[in-house]
Amino acid sequence: MSSAKRILLIIGGGIAAYKCLELIRRLRDCGHAVRAVMTKAAHQFVTPLSVGALTNERVLTDLFDLDDEREIGHIRLARDHDLILVAPATADLLARMAGGHADDLATAVLLATDKPVLVAPAMNPAMWLNPATQRNVAQLKADGIRFVGPGVGEMAERGEAGPGRLVEVPELIEAIENLLAPETETQTTGDLAGRHVIVTSGPTHEPIDPVRYLANRSSGKQGFELAAAARELGARVTLITGPVSLSPPQGVDVVRVKTAAEMLEAVQAALPADIAVFAAAVADWRIETPNVEKIKKGDGKSAPTLRLTENPDILKTVAQPGSMRPRLVIGFAAETEDVLGYAKKKLKSKRADWIIANDVSPATGIMGGENNTVHVVTAGTVESWPEMSKAKVARKIMMRAAEHLHAKRTAAE
Repeated sequence: MSSAKRILLIIGGGIAAYKCLELIRRLRDCGHAVRAVMTKAAHQFVTPLSVGALTNERVLTDLFDLDDEREIGHIRLARDHDLILVAPATADLLARMAGGHADDLATAVLLATDKPVLVAPAMNPAMWLNPATQRNVAQLKADGIRFVGPGVGEMAERGEAGPGRLVEVPELIEAIENLLAPETETQTTGDLAGRHVIVTSGPTHEPIDPVRYLANRSSGKQGFELAAAARELGARVTLITGPVSLSPPQGVDVVRVKTAAEMLEAVQAALPADIAVFAAAVADWRIETPNVEKIKKGDGKSAPTLRLTENPDILKTVAQPGSMRPRLVIGFAAETEDVLGYAKKKLKSKRADWIIANDVSPATGIMGGENNTVHVVTAGTVESWPEMSKAKVARKIMMRAAEHLHAKRTAAE
């Protein structure tokens, strides 16, 4: 954990603002000092009295409050903290940040700061996926703003689901700690500068007819976190993803595919690579001959027979010995029973270097969730990690991969 820091929390006007109360308490438990700025809209969801009671500081709201400006001033406010966190960051607040607006205290502080800024978006999925919002996010990332989330799941509005949830407090804390950590804490002796890393992610969709397909519940979250972690370690990253509702990490080359066959083609086209991480939940089977037209049901008709055929094995194909084989090939094994037994068999049959195994039984909540519990299986060892966020799992895997390549290079010298 980083040493005690000063954090400025800018609270936007969304239903998720209530989570900021728990966040403030947890940050202060970690020893950090927290001061809050609330937008006008934020007052509709939490009160300055509640926020101030938890921060033990006066809550700032008005750019033109003479007492506040005389006491601290928005320029000092922008400079006197180690980190600025914007949570929840609404679509409107992101748009004003991207446009360089400074018409209230929150945006004036953000425009004047020279400190790291971490943004936690929260909005309706349609608003998050709107091209205007995605342009604003891309601009902010290009400007050096860091993002955590949004999460994927059910929204406050009934019947609404998808990307747009404010991430939970533990993930916010983790993102803050990572950003505040001294550089030496996040470096590894074998960083990935100059390396090429391929990551596959998400499900595949195998068409039944023009409107139906075979798929699974994979959200793609773990794969996207792996791509982000590799990029942060300096690698050139190619992220090959099936259909997901996630924004790609900054600085990553993204190739979007639908089927297993398309994913294999994309992986082969992206080679050569130093590391290949196969985190995608690829469908084992596809329809032998998808219907050209939508399959209709009718009175007296029997249910259609779907003839399946096996999909190409991407991990096994790439892991075969040859000049194009990456120096480190990592596969994932998502199982519901005998997790380690199947993982060890997969390691041998696919000729992978490592298998990252996890239990995706519905009770675990791993598939589609924010956390993961994995076992790292190699030819000689099994290492079981405790439950942690998928972001932290990704960082540990990529740091371990960097160290592995560094050790191989040192041994060869």
